[in-house]
Amino acid sequence: MTETTEARLKRMRMRSWRRGTKEMDLVLGPWADTHLTSLNDDELASYDILLEENDQDLMAWILGQSSAPAPIAALLDRIAAHARSRLQSPA
Repeated sequence: MTETTEARLKRMRMRSWRRGTKEMDLVLGPWADTHLTSLNDDELASYDILLEENDQDLMAWILGQSSAPAPIAALLDRIAAHARSRLQSPA
């Protein structure tokens, strides 16, 4: 049975908010809430790949401590930019 788009987005949102670490919950959860519905099929496939990665690697990639794998690097850049913009203090 094929997963419906609605079920896929719901699963991805839940996986974004329920990681292994609170830090990744707070990075991926808000990003997923804001952006998942606007992703195309290729971007959703990349996000599915990203969700399979462990939190320690994801955090290192987002913080720029190591290079992300090519298939998810551009998406991680967008997620990192979103997290930075959320965490910046108001001017």
